[in-house]
Amino acid sequence: LDQIGPLCRDAADCAAVLDVIRGKDPRDGTSLDGQYGNLLSGLTGDVRGLNIGLPVDCYGDGLNGEVKAAVLAVAEEAGILALPGMELCTAEEAHVVCLFETLEGAMEFDRYIYDTMPHIQNKPEIFGEQRVLDAEDRLVGALDDLLLVSSFVAVDDVKRLAEEYGGTAFPAHVDRDSYSVLAALGSIPPEGGYTVAEATREADLEALLAQHPELRGMGVVRDSDSHYLDTLAGSQAKTIALPERTAKAVLAALQNGISNP
Repeated sequence: LDQIGPLCRDAADCAAVLDVIRGKDPRDGTSLDGQYGNLLSGLTGDVRGLNIGLPVDCYGDGLNGEVKAAVLAVAEEAGILALPGMELCTAEEAHVVCLFETLEGAMEFDRYIYDTMPHIQNKPEIFGEQRVLDAEDRLVGALDDLLLVSSFVAVDDVKRLAEEYGGTAFPAHVDRDSYSVLAALGSIPPEGGYTVAEATREADLEALLAQHPELRGMGVVRDSDSHYLDTLAGSQAKTIALPERTAKAVLAALQNGISNP
């Protein structure tokens, strides 16, 4: 997972370290700024009655096709233009955003990824249930294969593959220290044919462009890279001028490379 914690000799050492490092990280949309008490002083040696929490919403980068359909239905009802897609974890363990014009194209891509990914049985007692909900948040099923595994698709091949299904792709959260193309490979390979990259809204764009000059020839999408609703809009949104309000127009703008601010 991308949540890195201390490796210590015992629970007391872990608690002491966590007392120091816990809290909100402005570069991590999954971190929380809460009051949890003193972990070290709370150790009693008695684990009876304690619960183990697992963030089931953070397991797996791809959405099941049925979930995509539910999201699109809710978005349409709310008057929001939503594009079906997934954040694919490549063979290099780098995340790449894949977006599609139609749900059918996204689901065909989804099936291709599923057919070619490693199939490891999920253990709900450890990783939690991988639930499928409909547009009304009703449980309609569960996925048996573990979703947190990497695919066999290489960074160089993702955009070409997405285009075969009527979509496009771009490297995700390139300013992140983990699970980004820059973190995994050091640079964005020209062989991938990418015209756009994604950076979080908190990124220092000028510093990022100075460190990685290849980004200057690409458009940069700014967003929250959020795992939670309350961190979706922490700053001014990135806007793209479109000739029409359609998924096709959004994909065309991304393919052509939007201009940097």
